[in-house]
Amino acid sequence: MQTLYLECSAGISGDMLAAALLDLGADKEALRKALDSIPAAGFRYEISRVSKAGVDCCDFNVLLDAELENHDHDMEFLHGAPAHGHEHEHEHCHHHHDHEHEHEHCHAPHEHHHAHEHRGLNEVIAIINAVDMSENAKKTALKIFDIIAAAEGKAHAVPKEQVHFHEVGAIDSIVDVVAIAVCLDSLHIDEVIVPELCEGRGSVRCQHGVLPVPVPAVANIMQAYGLKVRLLPVQGEFVTPTGAAAVAAVAVFAVVAVPIFAVIFSVTVLPAV
Repeated sequence: MQTLYLECSAGISGDMLAAALLDLGADKEALRKALDSIPAAGFRYEISRVSKAGVDCCDFNVLLDAELENHDHDMEFLHGAPAHGHEHEHEHCHHHHDHEHEHEHCHAPHEHHHAHEHRGLNEVIAIINAVDMSENAKKTALKIFDIIAAAEGKAHAVPKEQVHFHEVGAIDSIVDVVAIAVCLDSLHIDEVIVPELCEGRGSVRCQHGVLPVPVPAVANIMQAYGLKVRLLPVQGEFVTPTGAAAVAAVAVFAVVAVPIFAVIFSVTVLPAV
């Protein structure tokens, strides 16, 4: 039995989890095959080696074409950092462009979307169903987005079918969710254990304005699935809707010793020493 233990002391987001799974040995060829088949255009991805907090680790990064970039989150309110111009949402705010590392790129030559186009749950489901991945991976990806939709629906007081994914449903998050599902499946994980999620404090700017941390969608997922949360004495958003939904979709919660160990690192969410 393969058990995955996630120590989320630095929070969790979609790209952070995908990178950690790749570091554990997830099948890169299966991942490339899946990502190349996503029926949407305007994105590319990079898989590289980086140093975070002095530790060598994998970095999984999704970059959007300029017209599709998501500017919902303002870095001035994220991690207590000064504004750095236009950045992607939290899950892609820590880009790495060190050309000493090998980068892998993917352009999806499919349908085109306009900037900030909203997608409904049915549209997201159609995209995921068209991806070339195993049925088990597809099931995981669909479950993650269903959890996000329910949490966003509760936040906006609408049925999940009426939720418009202008933030977490952007193509970068779809790529992250597909990557997580494919990587988990290729590792043949039977059980995922997460003792707790560590979240920051303060506020974050999104399309709806300034919201408290955790943002409503994340708070709703935490409440609905009984996720154990520890608030850190640090300003910033450490847990994203995609990260929280991935945990809710696949994890059980216990503090035990297990055979496989993955630590998620992100320099942007570590408190200054």
